[in-house]
Amino acid sequence: MGRRNRRIRRRDTRPAVQRTPEEEEERRKAREQAAWESGYAEIIKENKLFEHYYQELKIVPEGEWEQFMTAMREPLPATIRITGYKSHAKEILHCLKEKYFKELQNIEVDGQKIEAPQPLNWYPDELAWHTNLSRKIIRKSPELEKFHQFLISETESGNISRQEAVSMIPPVLLNVQPHHKILDMCAAPGSKTKQLIEMLHADMDIPFPEGFVIANDVDNKRCYLLVHQAKRLNSPCVMVVNHDASSIPRLLVENDGVKEVLFFDRILCDVPCSGDGTMRKNIDVWKKWTTLNSLQLHGLQIRIATRGVEQLAEGGRMVYSTCSLNPIEDEAVIASLLEKSEGSLELADVSSEIPGLKWMPGITHWKVMTKEGQWFDKWEDVPTSRHTQIRPTMFPRDEMKTKEMNLQRCLRILPHHQNTGGFFVAVLIKKAPMPWNRREPKALRRTPAVVPDVPVIADVAEDVTETTSEPAVVKDDVQNEDAKPGCCVENDSVKKESVCGPPPSKKMKLFGFKEDPFVFLSEDDPIFPPIQ
Repeated sequence: MGRRNRRIRRRDTRPAVQRTPEEEEERRKAREQAAWESGYAEIIKENKLFEHYYQELKIVPEGEWEQFMTAMREPLPATIRITGYKSHAKEILHCLKEKYFKELQNIEVDGQKIEAPQPLNWYPDELAWHTNLSRKIIRKSPELEKFHQFLISETESGNISRQEAVSMIPPVLLNVQPHHKILDMCAAPGSKTKQLIEMLHADMDIPFPEGFVIANDVDNKRCYLLVHQAKRLNSPCVMVVNHDASSIPRLLVENDGVKEVLFFDRILCDVPCSGDGTMRKNIDVWKKWTTLNSLQLHGLQIRIATRGVEQLAEGGRMVYSTCSLNPIEDEAVIASLLEKSEGSLELADVSSEIPGLKWMPGITHWKVMTKEGQWFDKWEDVPTSRHTQIRPTMFPRDEMKTKEMNLQRCLRILPHHQNTGGFFVAVLIKKAPMPWNRREPKALRRTPAVVPDVPVIADVAEDVTETTSEPAVVKDDVQNEDAKPGCCVENDSVKKESVCGPPPSKKMKLFGFKEDPFVFLSEDDPIFPPIQ
């Protein structure tokens, strides 16, 4: 008790007005130092269930597991991408190479020698660079303060984007051309959307490309962030949409006075995922990871991807990507799409389109594990009590079907191969309409259907005759089919034999705010001149 009382007596209890500015500054520094030393409770980067799960699935080549886990526990290195259109981007690149990157050579921070930033050898035109520095070191080191301030200012102006290396891969694989109509289904926060806009404007000889980008996100607030990101490029070829990606409506465009359904040439489907490939930067995943996350997201991922391929034009390309290593979110979703497409979709071989990138082929065999650690090899083994949690689409197909799907064409990026995060990418080509979108030719649809149930109609007429004084009128009504040429009689049996229609629509859910984020004014609106 005596020691505690002595500490209390030494504490400066004077009011702030009685302390000098120097004393106040010393107190502030002491508080900051105490907060820095105490910090947050350190998260232990271990998860036995995670290690057991992926070791059992053998997603990492034999003999590389320790390297894989070591890389997962290390901070993610800083990666920057030079944004903007080509002419401007080249000026920024020249400034970085000739000034800032040279100053980073032969510098040591906390005993660690700083490696000079190197370009990502698989990203075109040297517009993406990486270094062995983590974001924390860049922020806290006095030796790097000048470089840090440069990154902040250029990021605010939109010239540089701090974007993870693996997240740059999907837009590159889309192979965007200036005339393409592009849909980004889950676009926020907008780094990939900016890439797509830049690729749309890649040809500087075309000031206004024919194509456009529609960036969608379900979160209303994140849509405002999308607008903030996109406006830095000052492109008239982008539109932001706030909608659930799994039920995003079809759009109509007018062509020669006729309204037609808009199909997209390129679709980016970067779906919500469990994110266990981001453990290097999102360390909370270490303590929160469980297989239940993937089981719960699997259905949503299939719905979003299915809606994407429905809106894809024939011959178009859709990139499906996640920052998860779990095959339930990756290959299982792709296998489900390919199976129900009945040959309308094909996995593209893109191994030659991104040289320099180290990747592993997609896996063809996997198992499903519950959060309690119980394994199931096939759907038939799952007890009825688990059917609401585990679905048939989560399991691999039989050997013959799996071979036809070519799942090895999927790309798996592992953290220890190129010092990146974990990632999954698959490129799908649409060769024909989806089975549920196919329709009979108009000539066939307008042909009156043969109605075999004539006795039923006759029975109805007889019943009516007994209860009415004007049977002739009823008879005329029943037999008046020729009075309306082209009229088609259709019954339940005909409907069952015809091609099935799209899935039944559900009632729209309300997401975000009710007010519109923008109000469009006409040129002659009296409100417009004062704010112009």
